[in-house]
Amino acid sequence: MANVSAANRTAVLTDLLPGTWVRDGALVAGAALLTGIAAQVSIPLPGTLVPFTLQTFAVLLSAAALGPVRAALGMLLYLGLGQAGLPWFAPDGGNATVGYIVGFVVAGAVTGALARRGGDRTPLRTFGTIALGTVLIYVTAVPWLMVATGASLGAALAGGVVPFILGDTLKALAAAGLLPAAWKLVERRDQDR
Repeated sequence: MANVSAANRTAVLTDLLPGTWVRDGALVAGAALLTGIAAQVSIPLPGTLVPFTLQTFAVLLSAAALGPVRAALGMLLYLGLGQAGLPWFAPDGGNATVGYIVGFVVAGAVTGALARRGGDRTPLRTFGTIALGTVLIYVTAVPWLMVATGASLGAALAGGVVPFILGDTLKALAAAGLLPAAWKLVERRDQDR
């Protein structure tokens, strides 16, 4: 994006908002809240203990907008408050989904770091950034699912990954449209100044 100012080249979207630590605290809390709300869209699927939710979309989209530190802190806040009893984890998942939630922290940090390096500026790069974040969530979720349920690796993949591939691909495609479009708006704003 040749027209984006030099200061914006290593920025994530929320860096463009005015503010300091108060802004950052609100963004971290907002990411946790968005994830908690997205978790309530929970659809049980046959053959698996893991429900379909909008959590991964909320996690990865907010991570790309927040950057690595704020994204990881937002997901740690989500995890910590959920473990403390706030009822905002997916209501249908139970203990089998804890690995996904731990994966949100890792995926948030990595997705945010990639976005800071321009991984959210074009549709193809954004799709790759979000897809990698999704894989990182699965990398922590599958072993946890194996431990929590006693499932074999094959059974954990069949119940914890395979049913979600299409939905996660659609979420990555949606992000690949939304994030670059937001950056196009920033570019237009910079040109109009």
